[in-house]
Amino acid sequence: MAERRAFAQKISRTVAAEVRKQISGQYGGSPQLLKNLNIGGSVSHHTSVPLTEAVDPVDLEDYLITHPLAVESGPLRDLLEFPPDDIEVVYTPRECRTLVSAVPEESEMDPHVRDCVRSYTEDWAIVNRKYHKLGTGFNPNTLDKQKERQKGLPKQIFESDEAPDGNSYQDEQDDLKRRSMSIDDTPRGSWACSIFDLKNSLPDALLPNLLDRTPNEEIDHHNEDQRKSSRHKELFALHPAPDEEEPIERLSVPEVPKEHFGQRLLVKCLSLKFEIEIEPIFASLALYDVKEKKKISENFYFDLNSEQMKGMLRPHVPPAAISTLARSAIFSITYPSQDVFLVIKLEKVLQQGDIGECAEPYMIFKESDAAKNKEKLEKLKGQAEQFCQRLGKYRMPFAWTAIHLMNIVSSAGSLERDSTEVEVGTGERKGSWSERRNSSIVGRRSLERTTSGDEACNLSSFRPATLTVTNFFKQEGDRLSDEDLYKFLADMRRPSSVLRRLRPITAQLKIDISPAPENPHYCLTPELLQVKLYPDSRVRPTREILEFPARDVYVPNTTYRNLLYVYPQSLNFANRQGSARNITVKVQFMYGEDPSNAMPVIFGKSSCPEFSKEAYTAVVYHNRSPDFHEEIKIKLPATLTDHHHLLFTFYHVSCQQKQNTPLETPVGYTWIPMLQNGRLKTGQFCLPVSLEKPPQAYSVLSPEVPLPGMKWVDNHKGVFNVEVVAVSSLHTQDPYLDKFFALVHALDEHMFPVRIGDMRIMENNLENELKSSISALNSSQLEPVVRFLHLLLDKLILLVVRPPVIAGQIVNLGQASFEAMASIINRLHKNLDGNQDQHGRNSLLASYIYYVFRLPNTYPNSPSPGPGGLGGSVHYATMARSAVRPASLNLNRSRSLSNSNPDISGTPTSPDDEVRSIIGTKATDRSCNRMSSHTETSSFLQTLTGRLPTKKLFHEELALQWVVCSGSVREAALQQAWFFFELMVKSMVHHLYFADKLDAPRKNRFPERFMDDVSALVSTIAGDIVSRFQKDTEMVERLNTSLAFFLNDLLSIMDRGFVFALIKTCYKQVSSKLYSLTNPSNLASLRLDFLRIICSHEHYVTLNLPCSLLTPPASPSPSVSSATSQSSGFSTNVQDQKIANMFELSLPFRQQHYLAGLVLTELAVILDPDAEGLFGLHKKVINMVHNLLSSHDSDPRYADPQVKARVAMLYLPLIGVIMETVPQLYDFTESHNQRGRPSCVAVDDYESEGGSMISQTVAMAIAGTSVPQLTRPSSFLLPSSSGRQHSTFSTESSRSLLICLLWVLKNADESVLQKWFTDLSVLQLNRLLDLLYLCVSCFEYKGKKVFERMNSLTFKKSKDMRAKLEEAILGSIGARQEMVRRSRGQLERSPSGSAFGSQENLRWRKDMTHWRQNTEKLDKSHKPARSRAEIEHEALIDGNLATEANLIILDTLEIVVQTVSVTESKESILGGVLKVLLHSMACNQSALYLQHCFATQRALVSKFPELLFEEETEQCADLCLRLLRHCSSSISTIRSHASASLYLLMRQNFEIGNNFARVKMQVTMSLSSLVGTSQNFNEEFLRRSLKTILTYAEEDLELRETTFPDQVQDLVFNLHMILSDTVKMKEHQEDPEMLIDLMYRIAKGYQNSPDLRLTWLQNMAGKHSERSNHAESAQCLVHSAALVAEYLSMLEDRKYLPVGCVTFQNISSNVLEESAVSDDVVSPDEEGICSGKYFTEAGLVGLLEQAAASFSMAGMYEAVNEVYKVLIPIHEANRDAKKLSTIHGKLQEAFSKIVHQSTGWEFLLVEFFFPFSAPFPPTSPFCFLVVFFFLFYCGTPNFILAKSYANSSTPLRAQGMWCCQLQALLSVLSLAPEHS
Repeated sequence: MAERRAFAQKISRTVAAEVRKQISGQYGGSPQLLKNLNIGGSVSHHTSVPLTEAVDPVDLEDYLITHPLAVESGPLRDLLEFPPDDIEVVYTPRECRTLVSAVPEESEMDPHVRDCVRSYTEDWAIVNRKYHKLGTGFNPNTLDKQKERQKGLPKQIFESDEAPDGNSYQDEQDDLKRRSMSIDDTPRGSWACSIFDLKNSLPDALLPNLLDRTPNEEIDHHNEDQRKSSRHKELFALHPAPDEEEPIERLSVPEVPKEHFGQRLLVKCLSLKFEIEIEPIFASLALYDVKEKKKISENFYFDLNSEQMKGMLRPHVPPAAISTLARSAIFSITYPSQDVFLVIKLEKVLQQGDIGECAEPYMIFKESDAAKNKEKLEKLKGQAEQFCQRLGKYRMPFAWTAIHLMNIVSSAGSLERDSTEVEVGTGERKGSWSERRNSSIVGRRSLERTTSGDEACNLSSFRPATLTVTNFFKQEGDRLSDEDLYKFLADMRRPSSVLRRLRPITAQLKIDISPAPENPHYCLTPELLQVKLYPDSRVRPTREILEFPARDVYVPNTTYRNLLYVYPQSLNFANRQGSARNITVKVQFMYGEDPSNAMPVIFGKSSCPEFSKEAYTAVVYHNRSPDFHEEIKIKLPATLTDHHHLLFTFYHVSCQQKQNTPLETPVGYTWIPMLQNGRLKTGQFCLPVSLEKPPQAYSVLSPEVPLPGMKWVDNHKGVFNVEVVAVSSLHTQDPYLDKFFALVHALDEHMFPVRIGDMRIMENNLENELKSSISALNSSQLEPVVRFLHLLLDKLILLVVRPPVIAGQIVNLGQASFEAMASIINRLHKNLDGNQDQHGRNSLLASYIYYVFRLPNTYPNSPSPGPGGLGGSVHYATMARSAVRPASLNLNRSRSLSNSNPDISGTPTSPDDEVRSIIGTKATDRSCNRMSSHTETSSFLQTLTGRLPTKKLFHEELALQWVVCSGSVREAALQQAWFFFELMVKSMVHHLYFADKLDAPRKNRFPERFMDDVSALVSTIAGDIVSRFQKDTEMVERLNTSLAFFLNDLLSIMDRGFVFALIKTCYKQVSSKLYSLTNPSNLASLRLDFLRIICSHEHYVTLNLPCSLLTPPASPSPSVSSATSQSSGFSTNVQDQKIANMFELSLPFRQQHYLAGLVLTELAVILDPDAEGLFGLHKKVINMVHNLLSSHDSDPRYADPQVKARVAMLYLPLIGVIMETVPQLYDFTESHNQRGRPSCVAVDDYESEGGSMISQTVAMAIAGTSVPQLTRPSSFLLPSSSGRQHSTFSTESSRSLLICLLWVLKNADESVLQKWFTDLSVLQLNRLLDLLYLCVSCFEYKGKKVFERMNSLTFKKSKDMRAKLEEAILGSIGARQEMVRRSRGQLERSPSGSAFGSQENLRWRKDMTHWRQNTEKLDKSHKPARSRAEIEHEALIDGNLATEANLIILDTLEIVVQTVSVTESKESILGGVLKVLLHSMACNQSALYLQHCFATQRALVSKFPELLFEEETEQCADLCLRLLRHCSSSISTIRSHASASLYLLMRQNFEIGNNFARVKMQVTMSLSSLVGTSQNFNEEFLRRSLKTILTYAEEDLELRETTFPDQVQDLVFNLHMILSDTVKMKEHQEDPEMLIDLMYRIAKGYQNSPDLRLTWLQNMAGKHSERSNHAESAQCLVHSAALVAEYLSMLEDRKYLPVGCVTFQNISSNVLEESAVSDDVVSPDEEGICSGKYFTEAGLVGLLEQAAASFSMAGMYEAVNEVYKVLIPIHEANRDAKKLSTIHGKLQEAFSKIVHQSTGWEFLLVEFFFPFSAPFPPTSPFCFLVVFFFLFYCGTPNFILAKSYANSSTPLRAQGMWCCQLQALLSVLSLAPEHS
């Protein structure tokens, strides 16, 4: 086993790291893990199942029966069980766009038509999980939901936000100046001045009852009531959701299947005007795509003629229907591109002469010359009238023009576009339409085409434009075909267009083009049905124009449509005898051969009846071989017979009126039968033309058949070209689909033989034909498959459920149908991959399952038994499984059936080996003639539907087929497992609904066989996931999520204990695989996704049995006790065990709270620092927990506090788990440095980081801080047990973990928490306090200024960079792959430190990429800056979060205090509590929190005064500092509370020993520190607080007789004097030199007070280092060290310590100032003197280390050596090899730098005195000038030496050491000092 990896070892046994932790005893492990270990004799009951193994779940159904809840009603009752109305089956009427639904007019319909119509009109069958929206998948912390929950938040007041307003602030400043003048005039220490100022100050309000003696319990109660009142209930409403992708568990509800529209364009035709108006002109519009060479819309005919012109045609035109008067049309374009043209064609009444002659007058006459040409015009008008009267029903081509659509759209788009829109990139505009319209249509290839060069093709948002078209091109009689048109259009785009050279016809056509409104009024569909909102039928309508998409569109049919378009193209009569020159073609749709059988189904054009029986093509004058450009639109009858046909009659029209010459002479006939072998006949035809009328019964034959005795043009050659196109939702136009539907309907009708194509299929070979037609479905075209998808799947499912009876035998088609379904859905998946959600679910299939699928024969109100139903017909097997097998099954048909399916073999007893092998140990006593059971309540079904029940249950059959399938079929099913899972679930729900079992006990709902199949299925699929996750990553991800969603669904409908067992099965398989993996993170990540989806169940809480009380399982041996050596003695073992079980991941916990146990176990295992290779999953697992808690928090069902406490109980072990992670959490105390708090880095960390940072764990902060002790609490420095470096969590993950911790602490039952705290060891409680300490920093309020800063440029820049980077990376990847990849674990920070994880795929934020949804454009990351209101709102939220988080911490601290107040070891715990309290006071807090905080602090000091005054000097100092800082707050309530606390502190200190020397000393020190360094300090406010303290002293009756009031007054006056001293400094805040001088003077004044002097030296060092004057800073630190050494030598006699400041004189001779030799020096052992942490050996070391670092930064390497000379003996004495190695390393560095820089003295010189320049070479003579200049400027080196270090504020005013070096340098140069 030696070679097994750590992870594997970890899994196989209890966690090894925990054993080490326990034994080493150095690590405060959480009890859950300590008690879980198997050490020595103290074995707890439940060590048997390590965290990495799955436990056996409780049988939930049994448990609920055996443990009824005591409460009859109330909020807890609802937690016990799912609500009774949890699942409902809803039949929703489908929305119909039109006023009347589109259905065929015929009453008699054939079965296929009937099925299609049913499919387009039946209600949606929806299974509704009523509470589904409450699961985490639907309950994300979205911005909108957050805003909703954040309403009514109070504004928290923070000092950092309260900037004084201009005027009052100015007055204050002037007032200050006056005061400071007076202070200057009086000598230092003038009591009079201080008293005068204080007497004039106003105190703040005094707190009532502060001085009363109230029992502590009462105070605690009062404080708690105050704290708990008006708290914000939802913590997560204040915390932004973690930045994660679309959560894996979110399943969007599929879109309702609906009719497809592309982008819609409204075109209004306003007017058409020529230079001369002499006759009516008819116009049509259509869209063409030049690139695809395709007409992409039907024609829109419009008539803009005046009434007078229309009157010329009156004899020929019957009254016009209003639908033909439309002048506006809505065009739909699915694939907009730069190649789309709007083509307008004009026609006029036929007249004598070719087109050129007829167009001439329009070209030569001008409107302006009307008067001049009056006669000619009159003549023309007369001729026109004649032609109209005679030839009014014939047309001739006239002119045409084209508009390049995209030019209009793009120029209209940029006309008056707002600047905001201009910035929207083309990509985004494109994105918006493809998102809105196209998401469900276009296959991958077509999408790529769309997006490649068509960036600007967005028709949904351009500005409406009105166009005036002035030029028309004359139609060329010989160039009328579409081919010619495409050439012209292509030519139009060229600059040197041939068309431009042609002479145009001038006219004015005005049209409006605009994006179509969402719901236009008065609209007609292409079938002339009125679209809803059609208030008045008399209004001129708008026509919707049918689109013929340029490429395939994949959308299922949802409406009835049955149209036929006929396009006559050309005729060749060149070889026909006789006169036939002006030829027109009459087109008719006939239902028989008699001329009267023409049907009125041809749509009218403009200003005519709606339908007519015939249509004529336009005539080209004197052309025997004309081209045509007509489109004839026909409404096809729903049921076609063999006699329906198109009849074409060719006429010669005589234009000249001659005697005895008829107007039209028939010159030929031809026809097209509509059906051929039962299929609609469409496509291109080249037909022969007969010279005579066709004979009888011609319609059933094709004209290509040579009929005897008929005369044909040109010897029966094809001379007439015509195209027929059908747009139909009845006719599939695919031979494979047609055959399949025909066979299925033949079975339905039981009509044999069936004719299909040229075949006649008899009943005896029907089975084989049916099977081959099912397998041939694969060969059909994808587009018709998608169009008829709903019907096709319905029929396949029907064949599974109702096996047909053919020739008396039941034929099982289950397997064939299952295979066909699997292959169809895989085709859809592969070809339509732009059309999938994040889980790879195809939206068309998802919609089918959600809305369309239902069990056959469960249609509500379905018709009574008839040919389509089962009725009593014999041809479907309808019997249930029964003991007596029907005779038909006893026939010996084993051969023909066995090749169909192992289901029904001839020998009933032979078991199915494959099933058995899959199910393994399960008893497979089922015989293989198995058919699924049918419902017992057959009578119910029969009454409901009027039919006999279905024979098989679909879900049972589906499960069986899936389990027994193999090979490619199994692979296909696995690829799209989600589809079959969802089908199965819906089938199960429908079955329960129709069998009335939705209320039945869950254990009785499904037969055991079916449950066995489900088990086998789940088990094998889990096996697939485990075995294939490395090879087929993407497929396995999909399979994993599908399986999880399936189990999630099953929890709603099946036995939940059974589903838990399935979950365990999956877990087990993954666990066993994880043992053997070197890199387990990918598989572990899949398991996390799996778990997260299951836990997103809306009744997750109920599933965890929150009301069950954990009882330890029966003990294996009575003697085993659960009490460990660590538990305290307050609770009995049993109770201890019970509480421990609740707080640790014990066996009872993991069994009863099964899902919560799995979640927390995952968290514990992944966060374990020794878990190899799982680092990348931290963020993922933390987000899972965060997501669950945040969902519970906002769930209205759990709003009641009692219920919330139960929910929180499920997460109690989380506290222990997070306590374990303390060393790994991000150290927020480091990052919060904005107010100059120290960056505390643990000593070890500092070493390991190899950093150049100064180690500051022991040394006090120097960066101008006022905090004597702000390192992280000592327990943070506990060495980590394993001795290895922990990988730190990211800020975001740490923050998420901590907010989860706070949520549990906020909502958990306090009494339970208190009991658990009682059990914890001191180490563990300290660990908890460390966590709370960290929480304070983590949720500190940032302040408005920070939000404003974040809003500025840096914020934008980083986003831009990120966007560019993403673009670069994502450029080559399709959105689809990205979408599917989203479920992979994202590395927070990969162990190698690289930005991209070694084994993880980094997901990019989708709001940055081009497929983002429209709504997200509003996301703030896209705005250049947020508004003021948003910043205010953000600050409001952050303020409330900070307040609430800190109040929760305060609540917890109170519980800890109550818990430990009676224990032995309370001192160390209480010290920790105080540390957290003080830390929270130091942070940026709201006034509200500070009031409660001070109240708690006062109570704490009152209960445990010895804590401050005997034990913790540091904490007393700290507290004084905090209180003083808040005494100078600008907010009066904070000052009131801080003054009260400070007064009580003095009072308490006094009561202990009639003297409060310690507090006096600390307050004085704190004040000097505060005043010297605080930037926004205001002495006026502090004066007020001092006055308040005086007032308390005066009003304190109890102590009036003692010396206390006088002592207080002395202290207050002394403080006031220090205050006055430092006001002067405020004035010189901007003058650093003067400031340092003042600080030096004040420090000198504290010569007798070592602590205060040290403080001021520190402050000076801080100011210097702020300005990067490192040498000066180092000198201050050396002085500080000397001062400490001086007093240490008095306190401790240790040979290796320096003897005093003398030791340091080699560094600087000024150090002797620090010697403590004068008479008035205080003795260090006096109380409160030299008690700071710096007056220790560690403090001295810290100061020296910082000094060395500063010298090093200043480049003074010789001094570094001198400092280390003092340090080395100390480390040698302590045998600290690590430190010594570091020091010698640094010395080596320093010396090598000296050597490196001493290669020439010149370089040294320049480096010393001009470190910032040296533009000349060091050997240059100019260097000598530098030396002379320096000496001349500064005097002799002795002069420099004489300068006090305190005045050295600039780098050139060097100190002693510099001067020594300069002297040495001068002597090298042989320049004596006197030479100056």
